[in-house]
Amino acid sequence: MKFALFLPTEPNEMWRLGAQLGVTEAVTGIPRVRPEGPSSWGFLPLLHMKQRFADMGLNVAVIESTPPMNNIKLGLPGRDKEIEQVCELLTNMGAVGIPVWCYNFMAVFGWLRTSMSTVSRGGALVTSYNHELMEQAPLTEAGVVSEEQLWENFAYFLERVVPVAEQAGVKMALHPDDPPISPIRGVGRIFTSVEAFKRMLALAPSEYNGLTFCQGSFATMGEHIPTAIRALQDRIHFVHFRDIRGTARSFVETFHDAGPTDMAEAMRCYQEIGFSGVMRPDHVPTLEGDANDTPGYTTRGRLYAIGYMRGLAEASEKAPLLSAD
Repeated sequence: MKFALFLPTEPNEMWRLGAQLGVTEAVTGIPRVRPEGPSSWGFLPLLHMKQRFADMGLNVAVIESTPPMNNIKLGLPGRDKEIEQVCELLTNMGAVGIPVWCYNFMAVFGWLRTSMSTVSRGGALVTSYNHELMEQAPLTEAGVVSEEQLWENFAYFLERVVPVAEQAGVKMALHPDDPPISPIRGVGRIFTSVEAFKRMLALAPSEYNGLTFCQGSFATMGEHIPTAIRALQDRIHFVHFRDIRGTARSFVETFHDAGPTDMAEAMRCYQEIGFSGVMRPDHVPTLEGDANDTPGYTTRGRLYAIGYMRGLAEASEKAPLLSAD
């Protein structure tokens, strides 16, 4: 497997720090034609971005961003135009050699927390979610969106997009819903269990139709992480390495070494199944000295996480040798 960091599309301090830590892979978003301009999934903007990373010694392995997709998710007029844009992105990713696209099917809003400043170990700040605080929230502008509608809209999307991904040679990696609870503000969520992902994979039995195994999301579902890894191993295209404490209704993010998941066992499991893709730390605590303006993606927390992950991986690789002795 290869370790990566989520990095902006333009060079910054984290690019340099990542390279200094020995990170070789980059996960990034869709570039802009110019710094303040709109996002562009055209061939040249993607090629120029990929070359910027290459000049720093980094390989763009995953795009974790999407063109507009809300009409697709809600089944509204204009969804076919949005599907065309997704297909253009996938085609151009394949043309420039970016092999994995991470996306989600959370309608109206994406990942959601009720606090971005929950105090953790030593005063570090983490995100958390308490569903009780959301139960009286008003409906969104979309009104009530059922899970059945979302499954129908997802099947419509998958049928049209997977053949394009196959032709482009780009693996689609669906991220779980976060938090995995349904509904929220009247909007259903459907990717909330291992069984839901098995259903998703059966809709398009192609190696290019796969998932992002976000450990925190699967842990929030109440799934046993090694068991879930093995259940979905054939189509795990990308990994978010993180942990939580709690349930889908009420949880807090944790330091990578402080949650209930046996992270060493999880790392061994990826090695046992032969996972050779990209793994990045996700949702790190905000440590002393970092501003909390980008919760989960601060500098010091990610540096700590990468060091921890590299240590786990090295120990896991050597464990069989030590046992043999």
